[in-house]
Amino acid sequence: MKQQQNTNNLPPNYEELKKAANRTANWKERLAAVEELGKWKSEQTIDILLHRMQHDPVRQVQVAAYESLKDLGENVHLPEPHKYELIKGTSKAMLRIKKSLPADHSFEDFEAKLQKTRVDIYDTYKGDKGEGFDQWLKDQWQSMPGKK
Repeated sequence: MKQQQNTNNLPPNYEELKKAANRTANWKERLAAVEELGKWKSEQTIDILLHRMQHDPVRQVQVAAYESLKDLGENVHLPEPHKYELIKGTSKAMLRIKKSLPADHSFEDFEAKLQKTRVDIYDTYKGDKGEGFDQWLKDQWQSMPGKK
């Protein structure tokens, strides 16, 4: 599956990939970094991949890290999917955002403010929910109390 496995060395852009793998506000960058790091077998790349597999809030990134580690010959087990909030305090943060908007605000107003003020939440859930994200977010918005 992998093109070529480089053993015991680091990619020339290792520091950049390391930063991208840990960038909380962009799951697609984390995914791309995991895929690239998975082509290089070293203690450092394996450590990053293990961390992403065990702790990334986006399942797609976890699975990519797991597959990369398996391809590198590591004996790993894919963690169970998250059952609760992917980012602690998400419900409270979204409620604060909704209550900060005028009582007659639209869903689009809420979505724009969430994306602007909590890009980590927006991006993580967008990555996790995939095509169902818009409906999930709308459901969350509708179920929250607004200003009285």
